[in-house]
Amino acid sequence: MKLRATLIGFSACLMWALLALFTAASGTMPPFQLNAICFAIGALPGIVLFILRPERIRNLRQPIGAWATGIIGLFGYHFLYFTALRNAPAAEASMIAYLWPLFIVLGSAMLPGERLRLVHIVGALVGFAGAVLIVSARAGGTEEFSAAQSYLGYAAALACAFTWSGYSLLSRRYGQVPTDVVTAFCIATSILSALCHLALETTVWPESSNQWLAIAGLGIFPVGLAFYAWDHGVKNGDIQLLGVASYAAPVLSTLALIAAGFAEASWQVLTACVLVSGGALIAVSGTIFRKKKAA
Repeated sequence: MKLRATLIGFSACLMWALLALFTAASGTMPPFQLNAICFAIGALPGIVLFILRPERIRNLRQPIGAWATGIIGLFGYHFLYFTALRNAPAAEASMIAYLWPLFIVLGSAMLPGERLRLVHIVGALVGFAGAVLIVSARAGGTEEFSAAQSYLGYAAALACAFTWSGYSLLSRRYGQVPTDVVTAFCIATSILSALCHLALETTVWPESSNQWLAIAGLGIFPVGLAFYAWDHGVKNGDIQLLGVASYAAPVLSTLALIAAGFAEASWQVLTACVLVSGGALIAVSGTIFRKKKAA
């Protein structure tokens, strides 16, 4: 049961690996407009389920804390991430934002029934080294920011990492809340993103059917089903292992970009693959050892 939930949670990381590829193929739509459309698409599977099984609508009656956790987690993460990338160099901001798997591993020690071991910390740090390498390799921009802008961007990136790790850890606390509620979180995030778009951006629509397909792919997978899978995984699976395994996302994302012709292969990619795989294996070895010792 726990292994199955962990694998379901890891499938979210596989879907997030498609985020950069689909975004690159989606054209020049502003981020909040894209966010609003993708989260609306991401809510559709849950809406269809509610239509087919209307009795499940009762699952939306949940504590205010669960609602706050979900909406702040999904919308807050994306709002802070976009703010970070707009105000600081993309490479540095992405590296700071990608501290969230490490924060999940470290924060899991505070969860009931969990115990943080040295192998989890080492595995997370090795995985983070791989993420740093791959993000650095993908940074090719020439952005120039003022000192004040950069500090704002770095602060937003750090808040972004705390927001997603906090959402993931608190989701475990609300483990009794059905994943059905993620549908409502997606709807709320779509509405809030639309409001931000109207206030901050100029509307840009896709220019081709391929761009519309890429947007649909974003909404169905990395900005849709991935959140349902992650919710189930962090509530019922091995959250420490999921935290370490999450570092596979930027590596797999780069491999997908290379396969599609949006990026070139390099030694950084190969080294990052080794680091991320090694970090995951280190963390898994701790889990296996613990189980053998318990037996």
